[in-house]
Amino acid sequence: MVYPYQNVITGFATRLTAEEAKAMEKKDNVLFVRKETILALHTTHSPKFLLGLHQELNGKREFEGMACNNKLIDARIFQYVATKKDALFSKLPLDDDGHGTHVLSITVGNFVKGTNVLGNAKGTAAGTAPLAHLAMYKVCSGDGCPASAILVGFDVAIEDGVDVIFVSLGVLAEPIKVFFQDIVGIGAFKAMERGIFVSASAGNVGPFNSTMVNGLGTLNKVNVKGKMVLCAGGGGQEAIILMNDELDGFNISADEHVLPATHGGYADGLKIKAYINSTSQPVASIVFKGTVIEKSCSPMISSTSSRGPSLVSTGTLKPDVIGLGTNILAAWPTIFTPRNNDNLNSALKMNSGTLMSCPHLSGMAALLKSSHPDWSPATIKFVIITTFNALNLEGKPIFYYNMVPANIFATGAGHVNPSKANDPGLIYDIQPGDYIPYLCGLNYAKKELALIVSRTVKCLKI
Repeated sequence: MVYPYQNVITGFATRLTAEEAKAMEKKDNVLFVRKETILALHTTHSPKFLLGLHQELNGKREFEGMACNNKLIDARIFQYVATKKDALFSKLPLDDDGHGTHVLSITVGNFVKGTNVLGNAKGTAAGTAPLAHLAMYKVCSGDGCPASAILVGFDVAIEDGVDVIFVSLGVLAEPIKVFFQDIVGIGAFKAMERGIFVSASAGNVGPFNSTMVNGLGTLNKVNVKGKMVLCAGGGGQEAIILMNDELDGFNISADEHVLPATHGGYADGLKIKAYINSTSQPVASIVFKGTVIEKSCSPMISSTSSRGPSLVSTGTLKPDVIGLGTNILAAWPTIFTPRNNDNLNSALKMNSGTLMSCPHLSGMAALLKSSHPDWSPATIKFVIITTFNALNLEGKPIFYYNMVPANIFATGAGHVNPSKANDPGLIYDIQPGDYIPYLCGLNYAKKELALIVSRTVKCLKI
């Protein structure tokens, strides 16, 4: 047996041959036999769950003797070595590549003064819920995230008594089209039944429709020594001007470069190209004037943010909401992942993706739970969705990365507003059993429904 389950399902994960699996599926007391599947992270990093917790958490740490503090009060690892690549990853619940630390600090990081990366985003950094505690359940390895490990991560988190579960992974290939095949969905349903709020990222395969679930290119070798180079995703010798392609429009990333660099949108890049082609000796300089915040067009939908509509339930608006996820400054463990430039080896890093927006929402949910302990997961979701901001800072519709007004399959209800959510006026709640008629309406078979809700369900026919 690899993992036993007692909270999300009644069952276990084990290793069987194809013949053994078929034989087990025929047994009267076996509801379902599922082949192992591998899910992908919603970045190229981050083998982590993130959870906001009670201080009375019933957890444990699996790295006794190592330095720790009262912020991290639970840490587990759920992995078995399947390949040589997996064996390269730590067998302790440590951050192998930095991204886990990054998202954890976005959610619950303490106040840190004087933070910046190469002069960018100067100020005091803090997580969304800086006084909260956290637990980390490591369920991924070098080859991805086994469904069996994800399920046991949910199972143990429920047993530990967490308040909020944050997860940012999903299927890498074609999106799931039915709930009973969705491991994250099954785990989230059981967590919701126990009063735990679950936040899941939509993915980073935009700007195409129905892509939601839950870089630099190359430069040909030419003589660029002593010159500034305009790159449509590439690098030069003295300095770099990066421009987006048309698909990414005005979506600017605060990436770190080993050379002086500036990054412009597609329209800006066309203007620079036109200037270069207009003269035999083009000149340029880069002047850094600090980070500009609260631009009038904020917030804006990133080109990489996955879109709805949902393929699982076409009658439900997805995504639910949008949140901050582009150019987020947060902690980074350089002891594990030193970077190529000594000037970049600080304990901070900029990153972007729905993986960054999801911890913001998770921290917001933790704050709401702390302020209103009697609110259920459904109530917290209701107040977040109904207190949104539908307009940008200048009172206009929220735009895509190419300055075209975004539709609801990109924005969901709108941009989250924590202050309004804390005092919403109207609140609405539903019980876990109220989801059953909805699932019945999807015309699932009895076995399929039982896989989601862990009991026999009889749907009424009209």
